[in-house]
Amino acid sequence: MSEIVGFWLTLFWFALTYLGLALGRLPGLRTDRAGIALIGAAGVLACGLLSFEDAVRAVDFATITLLLGMMVVVAFLRRAGFFARLAGLAMGRVRSPKALLAVTMLLSGTLSAILVNDVVCLALTPLVLHLTRRLGLDPRPHLVGLAVASNLGSAATLTGNPQNMIIGGLSGIPYLRFAAKLAPPAALGLVIGYVVTLVAYRSALRASPPEPDKAGSKPDGQRNEAGKNEGGQHEKEDRIPDGKRHTALLVKSLLVTAGAVGLFFAGFPMAVVALGAAAVLLLDRIKPEKVYAQIDWGLLVMFAGLFVVVRVFEVHVLATSGVDEWAAKADPVWMLSGLSATLSNLVSNVPAVLLFKPVIPAMPEAVRETAWLALALSSTFAGNLTVLGSVANLIVVEQARKEGVTIGFWDYCRVGIPVTLITLVGGAGWLALATY
Repeated sequence: MSEIVGFWLTLFWFALTYLGLALGRLPGLRTDRAGIALIGAAGVLACGLLSFEDAVRAVDFATITLLLGMMVVVAFLRRAGFFARLAGLAMGRVRSPKALLAVTMLLSGTLSAILVNDVVCLALTPLVLHLTRRLGLDPRPHLVGLAVASNLGSAATLTGNPQNMIIGGLSGIPYLRFAAKLAPPAALGLVIGYVVTLVAYRSALRASPPEPDKAGSKPDGQRNEAGKNEGGQHEKEDRIPDGKRHTALLVKSLLVTAGAVGLFFAGFPMAVVALGAAAVLLLDRIKPEKVYAQIDWGLLVMFAGLFVVVRVFEVHVLATSGVDEWAAKADPVWMLSGLSATLSNLVSNVPAVLLFKPVIPAMPEAVRETAWLALALSSTFAGNLTVLGSVANLIVVEQARKEGVTIGFWDYCRVGIPVTLITLVGGAGWLALATY
């Protein structure tokens, strides 16, 4: 195959893949993002743009293994009732709307810094919905705060979100060093997110919750307009289980999680640690299919497909585009953050991060670590711009919709846009001015 033919075939499959990712589907079809990435990978292989052996080598199995292991760990925590118990302890005695918002965002941000933010939102959304209904509060500010805080908090560590996991595998930055650099702007971001949400929803958060007998609350089991139980479809999974067996499972899950996080900070290989933690938890009497049902297999497929598509783009397009010369002169913080934030809202943050895979290694060695950190921070903070900015946002909005609560585009953007702009500038300023 000639170089010209390979160049144009690569552009075709790359454009098809990333356009589909931007739209969320292929026009006229129901193919999702995972399917789009798989089609792109199959297309470049079928056209001979990459050998099967090279495609296998292009896939970063360490990142996929890390994400899979963390999903298993979080699935066990959820089945053991960890999220329900923690939410009950943290929110159970809160009555003020502003205090509830603060607790919700702090809980979401903190958990997202340790675990995968998408799964944290999946577990906490039904709990926040249940509590706001019980108190007779408007659930929208609390749900928006939950989503925004999950994105902000997840920027603090390499296991906070999928794009950080990719960056950890590509950059080789140790877990502790990454957290030391990005935990401060992530914590400051949570404060900014809380203040902006307070201002944006000041009317809803100023109202006092009505008394239980005047709140119009429904008795247990009564159905809402959608014909579902008040607790929603996740009520069974997110209730607080009782019995010695569940208590033992909770203790085991917490010990394994704490051990894994400790090993992360100690510098052990994250993929091996996460896989080992998942293996230990799977040595249990819980039916494995119940755990597997909570794993986002589609996200893993999308990762694998994108690694192949980006590798082909790197070989047939970037190798002859002069990207090395551009990267050597590019600003590692402000320019990179701007490009990353823009691309993250066009094609989502994981595909955007992979586009920088061949770019940052071409930068001067002295600024590479700062560039990787800027990419992680900007791609994560950019997820707050709109509802479509991150998977975590979509999880919250879709779960709320299924329970009869509508979070409109402006309902989210009135918080997301100012939070994104302020935190992006602040985060870039932190990386540019901090002494290392």
